[in-house]
Amino acid sequence: MATEKLAKKRVASWVVTDDFWARVEPFVPVRERPAGKGYTRKAGGGRKPKPARLVFEAVVYVLRTGCQWKALPKERFGSASAIHKRFLEWERAGVFEAIWVAGLAEYDQMEGIAWRWQSIDGAIFKAPLAQEQVGPNPTDRGKKWEQASPAGRRPWRPLVVHRDRSEPA
Repeated sequence: MATEKLAKKRVASWVVTDDFWARVEPFVPVRERPAGKGYTRKAGGGRKPKPARLVFEAVVYVLRTGCQWKALPKERFGSASAIHKRFLEWERAGVFEAIWVAGLAEYDQMEGIAWRWQSIDGAIFKAPLAQEQVGPNPTDRGKKWEQASPAGRRPWRPLVVHRDRSEPA
């Protein structure tokens, strides 16, 4: 029983917890209908906008898994294009930059950031799971230097190795 209290419930890395959402929610813009705009369709027509928390969780899912927008699990998040459209709105509104600045400030309070000296490290290398024996690039098919010479004929070469274009042919 004591171990149950000490053990935290493990959640997937893309799930937005209540504590995290409480920190992020103030930065998310509230969608409001313009007061002076007239709508031609019936009130309540169309689908309701997705909840902001669900959209944010979908964005975190894309960031954590590296999947494409169209590969979002439809049964969990719904339409990928609606999620992406909302992501672009938030990006234009500066939501993610504000979250980043707030996160830096919070980390600076907790640990302290050495603002005088910063370093960035990076590496470029083959993906660790890349296949070595996949064969030649399909766009290189039919290149003259990779073709075998036709049977009984000379290998392909231009007839004239070099010609000075200023002189007549």
